[in-house]
Amino acid sequence: MRTLITLLLCTTVLISCKQETKTKKETVISDASKEEVIADRSGNFPEDIAAVFEAHGGIQTFDQMNTLIFEMVKPEGNEKHTTDLKTRHARIETDKFALGFDGNEAWLEQEDSTAFKGNPRFYHNLIFYFYAMPFVLGDEGISYEKVADLKIEDASYPGYKISYGDGVGDSPKDNYFIYYDDATKKMKFLGYTVTFFSKETSEKISLIEYSDWNDINGLLLPKTLKWRAYKDGVVGEVRNERNFINAVANKEKLSKSLFKKSAAIEVEAL
Repeated sequence: MRTLITLLLCTTVLISCKQETKTKKETVISDASKEEVIADRSGNFPEDIAAVFEAHGGIQTFDQMNTLIFEMVKPEGNEKHTTDLKTRHARIETDKFALGFDGNEAWLEQEDSTAFKGNPRFYHNLIFYFYAMPFVLGDEGISYEKVADLKIEDASYPGYKISYGDGVGDSPKDNYFIYYDDATKKMKFLGYTVTFFSKETSEKISLIEYSDWNDINGLLLPKTLKWRAYKDGVVGEVRNERNFINAVANKEKLSKSLFKKSAAIEVEAL
């Protein structure tokens, strides 16, 4: 009898061990599935926004990239912008100054104190946001709200308001307004407010026209940005224009030291 009981106990333990092992294996498969869902963000957006992403190469293509580099053409010398797309660490270089963000500190290096007169914390990712549109509108903590079309003469552009959750970024009270061509789904205009300095909600909207594009490793990114006069929904003349050259987007990861103060000015070409 004692032998029979011992045999039954051993059998029970073996069955329990097999069930536990099976459960662990099933959990691993489940976790892997969750990772795949996180990696594919295409279903996390309104249908119209997803279509805009797709028209520009797809949010999945953007997510595969680790580094974005471009130059903004300026009369006094080009600005070279380098951004780690995963950490959003940044570096901006010119012949007269360098500034960046290493994840903790926004820093500035310049020999002449008049070379850069702005705020490094505000500026380090400002142009990157405009240039990496529409993909940065897929960041976490964003809400989408359909708004009235933007009308210019006989043309009409559907749009969405983009707002942020509390504590998201340095300026969570900022709002963006994306307007796109209903036929091609490519973005056409970007409205935005600036609240970095006041920390208060603003009703003043600036407007950028996205007039032409470059294919950068499968991503459709802007070649030219035009700031237009804009008041009470009326779009006016072009007030400012910026062109972009030498853009690179790829999967290579740059050294973290590049984004720290006193890093080498020259960035090795990718």
